[in-house]
Amino acid sequence: MTDRGGPRLRGENPRVPGDRAHSDDTFSDERERRVGSHQPLRAQWDPIGGESGRPRTPRPERTARKQSKLGRFVAMYGWRAYAIPILLVVTVLVVVDAVRGGGGTSDQGATADPGFGTRSTGTDGTGVVGAPPKGDGAFAASVPSAALPDGGAFTATGAGTWRVIGGATPKTGEGKEQVFTYTVEVEDGVDTAGFGGDESFGRMVDQTLANPKSWTNDHRFAFERIDKGEPSFRISLTSQMTTRQACGYDIPVDSSCYNPGIDRVVLNEARWVRGAIAFQGDIGSYRQYQINHEVGHAIGYQQHQPCEVDGGLAPVMMQQSFGISNNDIARLDPEGVVPMDGKTCRFNPWPYPRG
Repeated sequence: MTDRGGPRLRGENPRVPGDRAHSDDTFSDERERRVGSHQPLRAQWDPIGGESGRPRTPRPERTARKQSKLGRFVAMYGWRAYAIPILLVVTVLVVVDAVRGGGGTSDQGATADPGFGTRSTGTDGTGVVGAPPKGDGAFAASVPSAALPDGGAFTATGAGTWRVIGGATPKTGEGKEQVFTYTVEVEDGVDTAGFGGDESFGRMVDQTLANPKSWTNDHRFAFERIDKGEPSFRISLTSQMTTRQACGYDIPVDSSCYNPGIDRVVLNEARWVRGAIAFQGDIGSYRQYQINHEVGHAIGYQQHQPCEVDGGLAPVMMQQSFGISNNDIARLDPEGVVPMDGKTCRFNPWPYPRG
């Protein structure tokens, strides 16, 4: 057979008309034009549009609605999408409550007595206010909560006279109805060095009465410390035995009191040093309670109170020196205002603990 072509290059496949191989190659070229390159590494100028001339497959008609921005947010963050707005609302409520002073406690103090009982506007006389109840001397052994705790040394017997501690303060509180003036005094013979000296005692009194959780939360009242002239009452740190003479000791438990006959808020130094069992060793809180409770008597709240809410804060006019359980106090004074109902409170030194 004669070769009609020129010399073939190596690897060349001659195409002869009518040859089947030639027909197959022609078909392959046509198919490549229709479906694109089979070479995986072949790049395209337009990866999205495909090769030039290639017909695009029509998009299927969308049956689902396009997702909203809120839907995409929920899909992305899951349960957090619901938690975030709830936390924002809670935060706003807390801020509003704080700005309003914890639910309006201050406003209540300006218009009403928050459970202090009936206030007497006249406390002049000789009757002791806040004295221990009458008894036969057999109660203390059965009420351990009223006993004086162990602790530091105190003065058993003083001179029965008091020295005024120098110092004065501006008026604290609005005093819409009454401004109470007071002196700070210490009984002669009482050594205050063990708890910071006379000045430290005076600062404790001043800071307690100036605290917004104290009686000035009630807009009717204001306090002003003086060191000259006649005060409304004298806040006096007093020895154990002198306190017993001024306040009474029918039931052998150490207490404090307000004695209008001598115009004195009598603070028992034995309690000032050692506190009360109910306060669990928190001497600072007990001293604040001791001041607020007895000054409460001096400004007209003569009645004591029971624990009103089991597990709640004790009213400041509860006899917390004797205990914070109604049953304990009722044992000391069965005829008193405190019922034996099993309620027990938590100690509290303030008239307005949320003030």
